[in-house]
Amino acid sequence: MSEVSPMPPTVSILGLRTAHEGPRSFHWFLASIFASAVGRNAYQIACAWILVVSGHGSSAVAAFFAFVSITELIASPIAGWMSDRYDRRVLYVTADAVRLAGASALAAMIMYDPQWAILLSAIVFAASDRVALTASQCMIPSVGNGLNIPTANSLVFFLMQSGSLCAASLTGFLLYVSTPTFTFTAMAVAFALSTICMQFVRRGDAPRHSLADPIRSPLHIDARLLFLGAVYALLYTGGMLISVVGPSFVFEELRGNAIDFGHLESAWSAGSILGVLLLIPLVRVAKICVLQLVILALTALFFAVLKVLDLPLILVAFAILGVLYNLGRVGGEVMLQSTVPGPTLGRAKGAVHCVGVLLGLILFGIIAAVADDIPPSTIFLTFAAILAAAVIVLSLCRPRV
Repeated sequence: MSEVSPMPPTVSILGLRTAHEGPRSFHWFLASIFASAVGRNAYQIACAWILVVSGHGSSAVAAFFAFVSITELIASPIAGWMSDRYDRRVLYVTADAVRLAGASALAAMIMYDPQWAILLSAIVFAASDRVALTASQCMIPSVGNGLNIPTANSLVFFLMQSGSLCAASLTGFLLYVSTPTFTFTAMAVAFALSTICMQFVRRGDAPRHSLADPIRSPLHIDARLLFLGAVYALLYTGGMLISVVGPSFVFEELRGNAIDFGHLESAWSAGSILGVLLLIPLVRVAKICVLQLVILALTALFFAVLKVLDLPLILVAFAILGVLYNLGRVGGEVMLQSTVPGPTLGRAKGAVHCVGVLLGLILFGIIAAVADDIPPSTIFLTFAAILAAAVIVLSLCRPRV
């Protein structure tokens, strides 16, 4: 008896270590997501503002996001396939390391030719973004530490949007008080922190099926996936419209500066954080399909009223748009992760994102052609009309789930 008595404490100690290892790994995952979101959103905000104040206008910003969209259109299915084939943690770390190098290079190049430096960097950042975002979002069911899918997604997106809020506040301030070189150097630090944090996420978080042959697990496209793709495309395009037209809206119509633009982005990000928190109670009382239609209808309404509002009500409207945007996005992620098998999750995410990027690319092309002749608020109003029509069509075609 004395020979076997030490075993229970040993098992208990091992069990305790395993129990703590899961939460600790998830906390490092959340920290990495936060740092990466700071760098990612700071990059987009800084590039858009620099292009506008350099005298290139909305057409240059639209061209920048067109570069991003074309790259994402090509990279999304590849990133999805890679996320189903290889270790998702390794993919994420690699993508953040590339963005770290890209931000460092941009900091050195930005003073010489801002427009071409930014446009060329868009290719590197967009491809890396798709790999990092697809891999990390496919990791959520396995790294969620036993949490249900809506709760795990809400926590991840809460940290992601908190990072966006920090990026909006800090980037506007840094651009106002320092040089673009210093701003991009700060972004590089954020990506470095993200890479370090992900090193502490245990390797076992990558699901076993990620090493399987994706061909053996074909992706099935059904009515729910098509509905989700359409909703995601409209939400994604609305979010990108804020990024494309927002700088000109502040600079030309509101006569604001970089700090004012930072306030607008902060309002959007603060609303996005609230949208994440609202998902958990709302998903208990409404079907996600119905909830997403309501979100699209309200988004159309608030895009439309931007034309008649003044500050500070415009900030309130942007905050509400942020609530609706992220509520719809997280709801879409929950729907995707709940209905698509794990072995095909990466490819499903890539396919859905491709639809959104394609619609956004068409929109950016139109904006690039007409933006210099149409006020930004009129562009918002036109998109509101498109959303309203889409809600009617989707209401008639929504899947019965």
